[in-house]
Amino acid sequence: MRAESQAVSTALAPAAARLEAPDGLRQAIRQAARYLLNLQADAGYWVGELEADTTLESDYVLLQLWLDPPGPDGRWVPKQAEKIQEAARYIRSRQSPSGGWNIYVDGPDEISASVKAYFALKLAGDDAGAPHMAAARRRILDLGGVERSNSYARLYLSFFGLYDREKTPTIPPELILLSPSAYINIYEMSSWTRGIVLPLSILSARRPRRPVPAGFSIAEIFSGVPEPEHRGWSWANAFRTLDRLLKLWERSGFLPARERAIREVEKWILERLETSDGLGAIYPAMMNAIMALHELGYDADHSVLRKAISEFEDLTIRERGTMRVQPCFSPLWDTAIAAFALGVAGETGPALDRAGEWLLSKEIRRRGDWAVKNPHAEPGGWFFEFNNEFYPDIDDTAMVLLALQYCRCESRAAERRAVEWILSMQSKDCGFAAFDKDNDRWILTQVPFADHNAILDPTCPDITGRVTEALCRTDLAGLDHPAVRRAVSYLRRTQEPDGSWMGRWGVNYIYGTCFALRGLRAAGVDAREASILQAGEWIRSFQNPDGGWGESCRSYDDPAQKGIGPSTASQTAWALLGLFASGDYSSGSVSRGVRYLLETQNAGGEWEDGWYTGTGFPRVFYLKYHLYAKYFPLLALAEYANHRSRDSQ
Repeated sequence: MRAESQAVSTALAPAAARLEAPDGLRQAIRQAARYLLNLQADAGYWVGELEADTTLESDYVLLQLWLDPPGPDGRWVPKQAEKIQEAARYIRSRQSPSGGWNIYVDGPDEISASVKAYFALKLAGDDAGAPHMAAARRRILDLGGVERSNSYARLYLSFFGLYDREKTPTIPPELILLSPSAYINIYEMSSWTRGIVLPLSILSARRPRRPVPAGFSIAEIFSGVPEPEHRGWSWANAFRTLDRLLKLWERSGFLPARERAIREVEKWILERLETSDGLGAIYPAMMNAIMALHELGYDADHSVLRKAISEFEDLTIRERGTMRVQPCFSPLWDTAIAAFALGVAGETGPALDRAGEWLLSKEIRRRGDWAVKNPHAEPGGWFFEFNNEFYPDIDDTAMVLLALQYCRCESRAAERRAVEWILSMQSKDCGFAAFDKDNDRWILTQVPFADHNAILDPTCPDITGRVTEALCRTDLAGLDHPAVRRAVSYLRRTQEPDGSWMGRWGVNYIYGTCFALRGLRAAGVDAREASILQAGEWIRSFQNPDGGWGESCRSYDDPAQKGIGPSTASQTAWALLGLFASGDYSSGSVSRGVRYLLETQNAGGEWEDGWYTGTGFPRVFYLKYHLYAKYFPLLALAEYANHRSRDSQ
C-alpha cells in the first residue's frame, strides 16, 4: 500500500506543482476554455457526439431490409450496401471476448444487444460458421437464446417471420382513442415511450410479414426452452391475460375502431414530424415512424418519408471504414453546459453572446404533449435536440436558465416564461421529472412491452437539484418561493441512508449526489447540516487512489457497486462540484481530485473519458456524451479557482 501511495504521489507531482504555482491552475482553466471555444459552431452552439451501444447499428441494418427487401429471386442487393458493411465492421469491433455484446464499456454481455448484433452480422453476410459468429451463438444460447431478448427485439424479428408473432406483445392502436382522463392512456406513459410505441401499434395492427434473403434464418440462436409459467396473482400476470384476450379479439375480426385508430396515430405522428427532426428527434421513435409510414403506403419519394429517412441518416457517423449511429443530437444541452462552464471560468467574449442568441432562437412557444396534463400553463422552455418543439424538457430548461446568466442578450422575457413553465411542471411529490408532471402510474411498468425499463418519467433528485439551483439563481423565483421549499423537502426525502442520491440521467450516485447538493446549496441549506455533511463524507469515501472518482453503470443493477469504478474526468468533476456544494474546498480529497484533473488534462487542454457516464434508460441503455469530459472538468476547476481567489482577498 505504501508503494502504491508513493507511485500515486510521484505521478501527481507535476499536477501538484501546477496547483501550487501562482498561475498554474488558471493556466489549466484557460487551456480548457480555449479548447472548448474552438469547438463552438459558427451559429453559436456546441454539439458533441453521443455514443451508445451496437443495438443502433444493428437496427440500422434491419431497417435497410425493411425499406429495400430482397428481389423475387431472394437475392438481397440493398442500396445502402456500403453502409451496411461499415455498420457490420463497427458491430464486430464491439464484440466482447466472451462472444456477446454489452450495453456499456466493460459491462456484461446483454442478450438483446447480442441477438440484434448476430442478426445484423448474418444479414450483412457473415458466415455463421466463422469463429466470431460461433462464439456469439454460444454466448447467446448461454444467455437464454432469442426467447430471452426484450419485447422490441422480438417484435422486430416477427415482422420478418423470424419470431412467432403470437409470442410478442400486442400493441393496439386503439390506445390513442383512450381519453387522457382515463386511468391508462398514452399520456400516462413517458414521452419517449409514446414515440416508440404508437408507430409500433400501426405495425402491430397491420401484422406485416416482410421477406428475408433466400435461405436466411437465425434458428440456431433459439434455445427451445419454453417461457416459464407465470402462476398466481400479480399485475404482470393480469396484463399477460389481457394480452391473450387482445389477441383473441384481433383474430375475431370485429375491430370497429381499428382503421380510425390507425388514422389517429398517423395524424399524431405527422403532426410531430412537422416541427422536429424526426419523431421525438430520437432514434427508436424515428425508426419506428419510418417503418409505420412505409407500411401505410408512403413511398420513398413521398416528401414526409424522404425527410424522415434523411433525418435518420443524419445520425450516422462514418469514419475509418466503419459506421456508427447516434441516438439523437444534444446541442441545447451541450450549449447550455458549455456556456455555463465558460461563464463561471470568466469568459465574457462574443462566444457566449452567440451562444445566448442561439439558445433564445430555440425557445418553445407552442404547446406540446406536456400540456395534456398541464393545460393551463403557458409555453416556455427548451428541448434537447436541434428541433423538437413538442417535447421541451425541464432539465434542459433549467440548464439554459443557468447559462443565460452569463450571456449578454435580451433574455429577460424568455427567462420569465421558462421559470413560470418550470414552476407549473412541479409534480405532486414536490420533485421534477424530465418531460411531464405526475407521470408515475406504477401499474404501467407491468405491461408486456414495458421491458425497456422506462415506460414512466418519474421525478428524480438530479433534475430536481438542477431546477432548484436554476430557480434560486434567478430573481424570478428565489429561496423563499414555495416551489423551492417543496423541492428542498423532496431532496431531503429522497436522500439514501448512506448520504447519497441516485442519478436518473447520469451515472449514477456520484451524478445524483452532485446535483442534489448543488440544489440544496443554492436554496440556502446550511453546509453544517448532518445530511449535507453525510453526503460530503459519502463522496470522499469513494475517491480512488489516483485522486479521481468513477462509477460503473453496474450500480443501477447492484447498489453495492455505487461509487465504484475507474476514475473518469466527468465523474471526478461531479464529485468535486458536490464537495464544493457541501462547503468543502480545502480537504485532502478536494486537493487530490483537483490534482487528478490537472494531471489528466492533455496538452490541448481537454480530457478524455473511456467510459459511459450518461444514462438513457437505467439497466437498458447508456450513453457516452463526448463533451462531458470537456466542460464539466472546466466547470469544477473554475469553481475551485474562484473560491481560492475569494478566499485570498
